[in-house]
Amino acid sequence: MRAYDLIRKKRDGGRLEEEELRFLIRGATDGSIGDDQLAAFLMAVFFRGLDVKTELPAWLDAMLHSGQVLDLSGIPGRKVDKHSTGGVGDKISLPLAPLVAVCGVRVPMVSGRGLGHTGGTLDKLESIPGFAVQLPIARFIELVNTLGVCLIGQTTEIAPADRKLYALRDATATVESVPLIASSILSKKLAEGIDALVLDVKVGRGAFMKSLDDARLLARTMVDLCRAVGRGCTALLTNMDAPLGFAVGNAVEVQESIDILRDDGPADVRELTLRLGVEMLLAGDAPGVGRDPLLARRRLETALKDGTALRRFAQLIEAQGGDAACIEDPSRLPQPKLRREVKATRSGVLSSLDAELVGLAAVELGAGRARKEDLVDHAAGLLLRKRVGDEVHAGETLAELHAATAERLDRGEARLLVAAQIGTEPAEQKPLVLERIS
Repeated sequence: MRAYDLIRKKRDGGRLEEEELRFLIRGATDGSIGDDQLAAFLMAVFFRGLDVKTELPAWLDAMLHSGQVLDLSGIPGRKVDKHSTGGVGDKISLPLAPLVAVCGVRVPMVSGRGLGHTGGTLDKLESIPGFAVQLPIARFIELVNTLGVCLIGQTTEIAPADRKLYALRDATATVESVPLIASSILSKKLAEGIDALVLDVKVGRGAFMKSLDDARLLARTMVDLCRAVGRGCTALLTNMDAPLGFAVGNAVEVQESIDILRDDGPADVRELTLRLGVEMLLAGDAPGVGRDPLLARRRLETALKDGTALRRFAQLIEAQGGDAACIEDPSRLPQPKLRREVKATRSGVLSSLDAELVGLAAVELGAGRARKEDLVDHAAGLLLRKRVGDEVHAGETLAELHAATAERLDRGEARLLVAAQIGTEPAEQKPLVLERIS
């Protein structure tokens, strides 16, 4: 078997056999197939695709088993994770994971870092002093068993083929391939040893998928692919035209997450946390819930009201080496060196707040990465003071910016002023959840 022949076969529209796909994944993992040939194969897939009934399940299975697949069968109950395709102000994992865990469903969560205009769960968690996102697998399993939840980053043992192929996709303009996106996401998530996955597929200006049709295709592909390999999956398509909540950054999003767990905080963040939580409780056969979404929601709302979800988050922080006192004393979170209020230059209605441009403003402030190797300032970010549809008067504050230097504040302000469009009429508001796919 030669990589050359398989590249040519796929280039010409042929369908690869399972062992041929496994050969390519083995070559990516052990280095026996060079980056040039792997890149050529990825480009062939970009144009020719992978058959969703035969090739894609085999490709995913090979990627999944290119490294360690965790065995959580010794932990009672179903294990359920959630994945977001990435957005701006998307801190949902932070309140969601402990909330679902305290309601009786185990949540083993392997998360990623931010890149470009989208934020990353690991960067937010690392803004909590001492919080360790790189833990030994044995400790990860222990916390899932004892606390019902653990949040870590991808280890070297999990889906190593994906790390190689993702880097090549990033360098060769083949990222936007639905089968490659789906298999990349699922190879990491299913390696956690989960029984089911809930997807939050973002749609709109601040999302990777700009159109509803593209988001629907990706969601449908991942749901069907999970089913093909014996895992449960549902997906919510959610609006990402404007940022979620008021906070965009790292420490500021941790504080907003704590607010949600106090049964407070922005309505959209709370609602999406509950909607995804309902899906996770149903997928996990949560005690006392059955298949009733109303019972699931009431159970989640009770855990927010009685403080048990907040206490579980504090236990999680402490167990992963973090300073749990920051829950009661937010000043223990990283604080910015400089703050600046951005004022409206005219009166009217905030008709648009472009999520992608707001995310890029956060990157300019130091809260995100333009390149993978960039360092993140955990204290940098912004707090929105106006939301789409709000009335605005000239001179009113649109947002408060946080950064380490005046130069970064200048760049962030310039981006934000372009993102915020003030008109005379409120724009039509899309619903938060656009569709459910199961």
